[in-house]
This record gives sequence, C-alpha cells and structure tokens, in this order.
Amino acid sequence: MSLDFMKNIYFSLLLFIILSGCKNNSNTTSLYDSIPNNSSVIFHINDKESLTSNLKNNSLLDDLVQTKNYNRLSDKLAALDYVNTTDRIVLSLIKDDNDSLQFTFATKYIPNIFNLDSLQNHKSEAFKIKEHNAQKITYRNESLYAVIKDSIAFAASTQPLLEAILKPAKKNAHLDKIIKATNTDKSFSMILNHQELQAPTSLIPSDSLFASRFTHYSGFDTEISQDHILLNGITMANDSTNSLINIFKNTIPQDTQIAQITPSNCDYVTSFTFDSFTTFKANLDRYNKTTTPTKNPSLFENIVEVGVITENDNTAVVLNSIDVIATKDALISSQTAVEDYRQVTIYEFDSPALFSTTFSPLIGFENAAYYCTIDQFFVFSNSIENLQNIIANYQNKTTLSDRDYFNDVVSNFSDQSSLLQLATSSVLKSSLENGLGSKIKSDLKDYKLSGIQYIYDGNFAHVNAIIKKNKVKAERHAVTELLNIKLDHALLTTPQFVTNHRTKEKEIVVQDIKNKLYLISNTGNILWKKQLKGPVLGRIEQIDTHKNGRLQLAFATPNHLYVIARDGKDVDKFPMAFKDKITQPLSVFDYDKNKKYRLFVTQGAHVLLYNASGKTVKGFQFKKANGLINQQPQHIRLGNKDYILVKTDEELHILSRRGTPRVSPKTKVKFSDQSIYEYNNTFTTTTQDGKLVSIDQKGGVSIKNLGLNTKVALTTTTKTLAAQSENKLMIKNNLLELDFGNYTAPEIFYINNKIYVSVTDLQAQKVLLFDSQGKSIDNFPVYGNSPIDLDNIDKDNKLEFITKGENNSILLYEIN
Repeated sequence: MSLDFMKNIYFSLLLFIILSGCKNNSNTTSLYDSIPNNSSVIFHINDKESLTSNLKNNSLLDDLVQTKNYNRLSDKLAALDYVNTTDRIVLSLIKDDNDSLQFTFATKYIPNIFNLDSLQNHKSEAFKIKEHNAQKITYRNESLYAVIKDSIAFAASTQPLLEAILKPAKKNAHLDKIIKATNTDKSFSMILNHQELQAPTSLIPSDSLFASRFTHYSGFDTEISQDHILLNGITMANDSTNSLINIFKNTIPQDTQIAQITPSNCDYVTSFTFDSFTTFKANLDRYNKTTTPTKNPSLFENIVEVGVITENDNTAVVLNSIDVIATKDALISSQTAVEDYRQVTIYEFDSPALFSTTFSPLIGFENAAYYCTIDQFFVFSNSIENLQNIIANYQNKTTLSDRDYFNDVVSNFSDQSSLLQLATSSVLKSSLENGLGSKIKSDLKDYKLSGIQYIYDGNFAHVNAIIKKNKVKAERHAVTELLNIKLDHALLTTPQFVTNHRTKEKEIVVQDIKNKLYLISNTGNILWKKQLKGPVLGRIEQIDTHKNGRLQLAFATPNHLYVIARDGKDVDKFPMAFKDKITQPLSVFDYDKNKKYRLFVTQGAHVLLYNASGKTVKGFQFKKANGLINQQPQHIRLGNKDYILVKTDEELHILSRRGTPRVSPKTKVKFSDQSIYEYNNTFTTTTQDGKLVSIDQKGGVSIKNLGLNTKVALTTTTKTLAAQSENKLMIKNNLLELDFGNYTAPEIFYINNKIYVSVTDLQAQKVLLFDSQGKSIDNFPVYGNSPIDLDNIDKDNKLEFITKGENNSILLYEIN
C-alpha cells in the first residue's frame, strides 16, 4: 500500500511547493496532539482506502514513481503499510537537525491496529515510556515507535519524537485556525508550515517571486482523480510577520485578463492585481523595508493588473489599464517610434528597469527596452520580435484565452485573482524534475497548462491550484476513451451509472470480488469504498427515503437489504439482515411517483414487502408462489392500472397493488427466466423454447416464433424489441447476423428521443452499439468486457458509456 499511498503524500506536498515556489473533541487528548511544532507538512487522511485507489489511477503520479525522492519518502513511511484502520489519520512530516525526514501520526485506537501478521521479516519489541507501554516495530529497515494514550494510537519514526509529542504542549493558535479551516470531511487534506519548508524550486524557475517569507501556514483540501490533481484552501500569515502574501492586504482582487494578451506559445505567465496602486505599493515597500519613491507613478495610477509573460529568452511586462488615454499620457516621454507592425506602433522605452525597481520581488525583469499598446494592454519587452509575436497572436486569436485547455483549467478558478501563475507542460516537467531530483521519462505534453491562484480576503487568501491532463478535442462521431479506472481487485458486478442528486450528473457504482462497493465520480475520483456482506444482486436502485431530494443506493445481497447514503453511510435501520437467502435482486416500486417506495425482497418462492424505512408493509396478500420465483418482481402500469408481476417456470402471477390476482393467463406456458416487459400494451417475455409470449389485460395469450434458437435474451421498450440468440440479434424486425462469439444480453437505452441497442462479445472483447433500425453506430465496435451502461453523465451533450476493461478496471468512453 505504501507506494500508492506515498504518491499522494509526496506529490500533494510537491505540487504546492512547485506551484507556490515556497522555500526549501471533549477528551483532553486529541489526534492533533501528535503534531510537533516544527512539522513541515500535516495531513488529514479520512479514507485511506479510497485515497490509495485514487492514487493508483492518477496518470501523472505514475510518471513520478521511480524518482529518487519519491522512493526515499516511500521507504521512510513503510510503517503505514500495516496501519489497519478506517478512521482518520493525522500524519506530520518533520525534518530533523540532520536534515533527515521524520514523521509522527495518530489515529483512533482499535484492536489489531498494527496488522503485523501480514508483514514478512518484521521485528516487534516492547518497552516503556514513563507510565506508557510502548512498542517498537521494525520493517524494511525502518522503525516505528508507538503507544496507546486515551484511546488514541500515537506513533513516530524515532523514540525521542514520540516522547516529545506525549508531553503537554502549548496550543499553536495560528495552526489551530488553519486546521479548522480545512474540510476534515474530505478524504484527504493537508497543511503546510512554510517557515519549516526549505524547497528552492518554483513553478517559474527564473523568478524570484516566492521566498521563505511568502506566507506562514496553508491548508488544502485535495482532490485526486485519474487526470487531475486539484487543491483548494487558504493561506495566511500573521500581521506581525513580514510575509509577501500580505502585500495584498486592503486591496480588492480584480478580474484577471492577462490571458487575452498572452500568446499560446508562451512558457509561463504571472499576473497580480489591485484596485489601488497606492495601497499596493505601500504594502510592497513595507515588505521590502524601503521608501524609495516610484519613478513615473502616473504610469500606474490607472493600472489594475500587472503581468509577466515569458517565452524562451523573451520576457514581456503587461499593464492592464482602465484609462488608456491617461496611461498613454504618462508615457509621453517615450514616444520614439521604432516601427509599425500590423498597424500597431512599437516605441522605445527609456526606463528598462522600471518594473523591477517598482515591483520587486514580484518582477525581476530589467530589460524593458520597447513597448506597444494593444487595446487596454500596454506591453513592454526586451525585443521587438517578442512584441511582434504578441501582436500577431492577439490579432490571430491564438492567445491563451482562445485555447480550450486554458478555459478548462481556469474553470476551477475565480474570475478575480490577487496573484495568478500559469505554466506549460515543459515548465511543469522541469520544475518537477528539480523538485524530485531526477529525470522524468514522460514529456508530460498532455498537461498543457497548470496553475495556481491566490485571492486575498481580509487577513488570509484563498488558494486554488490544479495540474490537469487536457483532453484532445475529438473528431465528430469519434469514440474516445476518457478514463481507465483501476480497482483494488477484479470486478464482480457490471459497472453502472447512478445520479448525483447535488449536480444531477452521473457517478459510477461497482463492486469487486472482495465485496467492496465503490462510488466513483465521472472524473474518475473514487469517492468511497464500502465493505459489504456479500455480492450485490442485480442492478442498484436509487430512492429518496426522506423525500428531501437526496438519493440513496438500495439493493440486496444474499442475506442483507442495504440502503446507503451518498456519503457511503448506512441509512437508519439498514442493512437489514435475513436468515433465509435472498434469491433475486431487490425490486423497488414507486406507484404514484410520490416517493412512497415499496421494496420487494424475494426468497425462493416467497415475497416480502417493506417500505423505505425497513418496516413490513401490511395488507399485501401475495406471500408465496407455487414454485421458485425465477425473476425479480416487476411493476408495469397499463392505462391507469398498476400490475405486479411475479413469475415462476410454470406460472405468471399478475397482481394488483395489494397482491390480489388481477389477470389470469388463459393458456398455460412454460416460462424462461427472462424479465417481463411492457411491449405493445401487453406483458411480454419468452418461453423456455425461445418463443415470444405476450399476455393482454384480459388474460389472452399470444405466442410467436422469433426464428431464433431456444435460449433467447430479451429486452424491450413499449414499442421496440431486441432479442439475441447465439450470433443473431433482432432489433424490431431487423435480424442481424453477428460474428460468432459469446454475447451478453441486449440492452436498450432511450436517450434524447433516440433508441440505442447494445451487446458485448465477451469472446472478442468488443462492445457493439446499434440504432433502432439495426444500423451500427459509427466507430463501433470498441474494446470492452461486459455489458455497458449508456447515458449523458455530465453537462455537455455527448453520451458516455462504461464497461469492464481488464479484470480490475472500468473503462469510460465518450461518443462525440
């Protein structure tokens, strides 16, 4: 577990260091007592298992696994391999006097919290720390020292460190504020102590923007999915400390418009904004401990944003003006024209070091020899060619703001920034290599843009940071693989979509062979994993038990009935345990769409009926069939009448809501184990010899030969029928001859007034998709190993589908 776990610990730390450029309860005892005052990084880990799974799937972290510093940290934290808990862990990283990494952690004590039986070649020794019984565990040449105090397990990488955290310590009020500001309900969050961090790298390698005095503490909630790492949080510094972040104090963040003038071929860009240059400059002078007058202050009186754009050896400083005429007047002494380029005049600038002296350390550029005006932007650079490049890209609409990947990144940001940095893949790669101390094989070219944003607010700043793999725009009708999500173990169930009641988008639910249930976001982030007491039977339903718009997952396993909230917690009295085996999937009926749910549990020939609170529904008269029920009970409404259908091999019971007989079939039929469907205003299924059988509301029976073999898989909508047998697929009246293979039962999807029919050839590992006339959808078949679920899972108008990939993976495709 440690390799995957360490991916997150090291890279979340590294991400912020690189992007920010900072230098190298009622009990008297709490988890936070384990935090030494000199901790560099503190982690809240609320769901270690889900976190581990998300790390395993993150494509960028896979590129960093073999780097030197990653492996060093992984070895040091090998102890986390055998911490057996689902409770919160508070982990702190510390550099000792020898500049070596040490750590502490704390979590709620449970029996067998240290799962040593699974470790080979470990050593365990008992000893005493004052009145506490302690244990030293040695594994993979690394030691862990642990004690139990007030039902909390405390551990450290050295004995002196453990002894230190067991002593009462004075509360750190500043750290306390940051802890309270982080969302400890998230699966993972972290806090950085910038006064203890000593990392010289930055997102912009040549810039002196960030130093050890940038800020004091930062706290982040961290989201890791397959194609991105996202940090959201705050940073703050005491007023008593001379920290760079406080230069934005008493200023109002402005709209960041630098991307409108930044060529898309740039390497990196920095922007900072303010509503008052006078206030901002006074803060900056206070930070620099200088009172040097500003040369040409009128140039900055109407400026609300200053940007620095770098591309290879060229640098440009951009001033964004809210009064172009006044700013031009401030440049009246620099009106020597050099040339006109595309109807834009380029001038000489007589104060090339102005921006460095005015905005140090935010700007170190001293060679602003030329400038031009482009709409509200005043652009200063070291070369005429660089200005020409900026002019051309602006006029050709090939700036950053015109790129999909830019808009994709900044969709995670606020429109207003105090400070913003953006960097391309080549800069990201070099920064990561500097931070990790070794080369990265991948060119990271898919990570076209990464960014970090600070928004000052009162006495702190909000921080947003993202590294994201940018999708290539697919051709029309192309089928694109979006995600390949790996689980801990092989899949047991077919992955399916469920609705996120907050966003109205879709998420993925699936179970593995260890009976763990996963809820996964549509971006591939594993939201939670839950251990179940058996395999899920059939599809998972969604219900709103409290009638408040919040949806829960409802399903049965062989001996339990589950209702699980979106956060993975069991609802009220669930799971309900059953002594006798449940033999069919859970059926959920909401007759009048008023959320008065009826949960049908099938046990052999018996049917049990419950409401959404798990209470037995009285008055339902049907209790037992005359044989084993071979399909889950169905609900069909024809006209204004409701019908409950319970089927055995020999009999079809067509019942009223109260479980009394409503229709009696006039002909005896030997039924297959296929479901019953509403088709052409009848109850339709198949016989054991593969014929189509339809029963009307008066009990009339019609049997039709489909021209297929005896084993027929059937599905219908009210007007469309799909049936499959061996290599033959019937869609309406169209009979398709498929390649010989091992096909799953057909699935019909009715989306945006269009019918789609899908089957999967498990032998050839191909997913096939057809329209209602039996015509193959463009660019199918595609790779897959299970039936699919098809839907529009997000806010675009493209359809997506999921299927099983390899034994332990889920594939998410998009149809463009």
